[in-house]
Amino acid sequence: MSDYQNRYDAYRLRVEEYLHASLMGLPEGELRDAMAYSLFGGGKLLRPVLTLAACDLADGVIGDALPFAGAVEMIHTYSLIHDDLPCMDNDSLRRGRPTNHVVYGEDMAVLAGDGLLSWAFETMLIACSTLEDPRPGLLATQAIAHGCGALGMVYGQSLDIKNEGRPLGEQELRMVHRNKTGALIKGALLAGAHFGFTDALSLHAVRTYGENLGVAFQIADDVLDATQSAEVLGKTPHKDQEAHKTTYVTLYGVEGARQLCQEYTDRAVEALAPFPKSGFLIQLAQAYAKRVR
Repeated sequence: MSDYQNRYDAYRLRVEEYLHASLMGLPEGELRDAMAYSLFGGGKLLRPVLTLAACDLADGVIGDALPFAGAVEMIHTYSLIHDDLPCMDNDSLRRGRPTNHVVYGEDMAVLAGDGLLSWAFETMLIACSTLEDPRPGLLATQAIAHGCGALGMVYGQSLDIKNEGRPLGEQELRMVHRNKTGALIKGALLAGAHFGFTDALSLHAVRTYGENLGVAFQIADDVLDATQSAEVLGKTPHKDQEAHKTTYVTLYGVEGARQLCQEYTDRAVEALAPFPKSGFLIQLAQAYAKRVR
């Protein structure tokens, strides 16, 4: 196993252990079960891994950033639960398993998402109150809130719904996914970076990496959706095509989208190249681009 994979797995394990302990603070019952069902549903934990890796990049203390990494995964999971609902994407398969509302019903799925979102912010505020200097925690909370809310992920989802069935150009499509997918990725990275970096130049580099990684990630997702089966993807393929949504594949074709994915990956890598501890994040960007080659 490569050093990169060992480090990814180590980050992931720390987040998983933190999340298991965190959920034990909630009352037993169907709500906690529904929250746990999706939170521990076999995801890659990309966003919290990015938070911890950015903290390491900035020479921060991983233990300080860990609650914020956990919160990012809670928020991402809430977004998936709500995204799968009949009133949104109406999907019955996620990570190779029935979606939350299929198992627990729409009412409990909505509440599970609400519970994860509110628990994430309580988690971050509690963490801020325990830090000797709360400022990095408050900046991390702000970065995550910006990434997931009406200026980020939620806004992107609203654009996605509004534009369903309408042809989009690349600029419009990039606007949708810069917010729906990329904003929380960027917020997760900035959250970790705030535990070490205070200068504008370093934070700008992390922001640039996150913006380009987010676009590359979405392009890769579009290519995989167009070329892979449900068994490989762990979710229903061709959903965007059936909903007549514009994707990078419909705009550029599979090969053109692959090339564009590599271009955005190269931009992400270039942003962090000057940093001596950027190796892991560079390898991560390259690993995600390789998925579609």
